[in-house]
Amino acid sequence: MRKDTFWIRNGLSLVLTACFLLPLAGQAWFGHRLYNQQLIEDGGQAVSLLAYLHSGHFVSAVFENWESEFLQMGMYVLLTVSLRQKGSAESRPLDPADEEPEIDPGATPWPVRKGGVWKTLYGHSLAIAFGLLFLLSFVLHLCGSWRDDNVERALKGELPLTLPAYLGEPRFWFESLQNWQSEFLAVLALVLLSIWLRQKDSPQSKPVEAPHSQTGT
Repeated sequence: MRKDTFWIRNGLSLVLTACFLLPLAGQAWFGHRLYNQQLIEDGGQAVSLLAYLHSGHFVSAVFENWESEFLQMGMYVLLTVSLRQKGSAESRPLDPADEEPEIDPGATPWPVRKGGVWKTLYGHSLAIAFGLLFLLSFVLHLCGSWRDDNVERALKGELPLTLPAYLGEPRFWFESLQNWQSEFLAVLALVLLSIWLRQKDSPQSKPVEAPHSQTGT
């Protein structure tokens, strides 16, 4: 098999995209059925799948999880800049001399060649990108959760809440914090388990023969 085909070069991202889209489609399908069951039980009218995809119920559920993912990865990127964990494959080496990659000057990204503010921004662009994605997901989760809560209030004959008022409600923060804690638990588990456990040929693992005390891959 040729090693320079599109599928070989992009296999990981293609499979991960499928692993993302298939559960998302399943979430939409089953969420639609659940939402209609709740509406009918509360005396409301069932909605179409397309209408459900614009509902606060679906928007809140999707971005509630994206919010925690981007928070997790953004914080992980920032924390691994200055913090270390001895023996973990997820940590940079304790000795800076052990992490000096060879760089081809001809392949240097243009912001680095440009210098000045462009180089500074590029030097923090990964954390900035995750920060913006987190903020966008946080706002969309908030808006979706607020709309869904007002639908439930309307079905019960209660007055709707304004967005600022809803921000002080426990429901939104319960939704957020339950995801945040689980995401950071997953990162902590990966950092600590990679000290003693191995997965052959994985870039997230140290070599099988590596001692437990080796830090970084």
